[in-house]
Amino acid sequence: MKSAESYLAYIVHSIHTAIVATVDEDGLPVTCAIDMMDADESSLYFLTARGKRFYDRLKRQGSIAFTALKGNDTMHSIAVSVRSKAEEIGPERIPELFAKNPYMNDIYPDERSRSVLTAFRIFEGNGEWFDLSAHPIERAEFSFGGAAERREGYYVTEGCIGCRMCYSRCPQKSIDITVKPAVIQQEHCIRCGGCAEICPAHAIERRQ
Repeated sequence: MKSAESYLAYIVHSIHTAIVATVDEDGLPVTCAIDMMDADESSLYFLTARGKRFYDRLKRQGSIAFTALKGNDTMHSIAVSVRSKAEEIGPERIPELFAKNPYMNDIYPDERSRSVLTAFRIFEGNGEWFDLSAHPIERAEFSFGGAAERREGYYVTEGCIGCRMCYSRCPQKSIDITVKPAVIQQEHCIRCGGCAEICPAHAIERRQ
């Protein structure tokens, strides 16, 4: 498993553009494409204009969720998803972010046009790495900025009777049935829930 810092750096340098979800004033979801422009060990940074509705939603909510996807097709893709807090940090980092993302000079070519911009910091969040290009698939969870770790997916309880039916249903064969109770290999699980559905002892539960 990589460090949280390496996942954040991958988002910035290997993917860069993420599809961000926020909620509008009517409680309805809205998405937009946002470039992640810098990262450190605990945060991501991006720019937006104060006149955009996206800015209004960020200020009202103080949180953000996004998925950054890289790959030429489904089976050669990597997705990194993040849920976190987001806060405005003002214009001070704009020169640094422009220096690291020089294409921004073509969009906002002078100081007057850049005066509408402000920087945001994404911090205290949880993320998930999902690599469909690996065989078997790879999944990892990470947290950053002091956020509590989140553990999702399914696990096998002591009620396991060793019937191995879960393994027969698992599309990635990511269950160790050489032990009892069986052990779901979380790093390869696609979390479809098939194992829980087929278990005759109802010994497989979803993490809460």
